[in-house]
Amino acid sequence: MTTGEYESGDVNTISDEDEFEDEEELDDEEDDYEDGDVNAVASESSYDDMAGNRSEGSTPTAVLTYIAKALSDEPEAVVVQAEERRGSIRLRLHVAPEDMGRVIGRRGRTAQAIRALVGAAGAHDGVQTSVDIVDD
Repeated sequence: MTTGEYESGDVNTISDEDEFEDEEELDDEEDDYEDGDVNAVASESSYDDMAGNRSEGSTPTAVLTYIAKALSDEPEAVVVQAEERRGSIRLRLHVAPEDMGRVIGRRGRTAQAIRALVGAAGAHDGVQTSVDIVDD
């Protein structure tokens, strides 16, 4: 059998011809990315802009703001207030009255999913979070 031929069971076989011949080819491909590219590797500071400017500097706040604005018809009406208490963060979400149903979802499923995602973001920062959706 020569290199590059397929044989049953050889699912992940790579021939020597497919590999890069030198490191310069790798560097050339990395230079093709521009700011805002989906596949670009983000630095730590670029995560600050994920949901606009972070109001409290925390990942859970940024995640909640991003999700709420994405779900809302009036993203400019989204307000997230953060209150820190003994190693946990309580986030209060205010949205336009017309967007309240969309943010809560049927039987609260969307709200439950939002709380799970924000909780995971808080766990990443080592902080316990709770989300209250406030009706003004």
